[in-house]
Amino acid sequence: MKDQDSSLFKAALIRLTTNKLSLLSLIYVTLLVFIALITPFVAPYDYADQNLSLGASPPSPDHLLGTDTLGRDLLTRMMYGSRISLMVGFLATSVALVIGVIWGTIAGSTGGKTDAIMMRIVDTLYGIPFIILIILLMVIFGRNLILLFLAIGAVEWLTMARIVRSQVLNLSKQEFILSAQAMGVRKINIIFRHLIPNAMGPVIVYATLTVPQIMLLESFLSFLGLGVQPPLSSWGLLIRDGAVSMEEYWWLLIFPSLAFSLTLFSLNFIGDGLRDAIDPRTSDN
Repeated sequence: MKDQDSSLFKAALIRLTTNKLSLLSLIYVTLLVFIALITPFVAPYDYADQNLSLGASPPSPDHLLGTDTLGRDLLTRMMYGSRISLMVGFLATSVALVIGVIWGTIAGSTGGKTDAIMMRIVDTLYGIPFIILIILLMVIFGRNLILLFLAIGAVEWLTMARIVRSQVLNLSKQEFILSAQAMGVRKINIIFRHLIPNAMGPVIVYATLTVPQIMLLESFLSFLGLGVQPPLSSWGLLIRDGAVSMEEYWWLLIFPSLAFSLTLFSLNFIGDGLRDAIDPRTSDN
């Protein structure tokens, strides 16, 4: 069985590496994460350094991407902003992924009244405006980045749970699951060895779409004063600030938007590549 699992992993890895678009996107995101990690050591300026006499200036040899209205280097702020945006995106998505997979798997595999009650809870939570829930959490526990990760993740898991439940319900009717049940395989083994692995294709795709969605949500919360606070920055906050002065200082909007858009597309391509690589139903036939 271990040899079979190893063979499946190798086949998935080969399919992923032969998808050039996904591979290039993976390289870009990996490089982006690496740059974000080493930013404090390689950034050309301090993220909070101001030069009011310089003000907003276009790209130049001293400031490759220009400066903002307070004379702060835009490249430096984008590098530091990537740390917060990526951290919020990936960690909050991880929280949503864990909660959603557990909830959806239990609901789909159990069925009956348990499934009905669990999904009614999801439907009820859907009816609560997410921003109100996050504001309540912020008011009760205070404002900090860790709480921001948990609060956003606790909101975004609802759709994840629905996707996992749907996949589990469909897979439960498949012949290989029915055969495993007829052979007396324990239910816990069926869940972890068959249901969850085969349901992960759509889940991973949705997770990659959730990362940029959470980045946008974080920027919205920052606009309300509940997210990242100055002088810290995130890509969403930089885009918002750039949009205010885009007619006068185009570079303040263009460069952060390009970085954000490229990251969004890359995550989408990675999700498609991973889905095709690990989903057994999309393997070579």
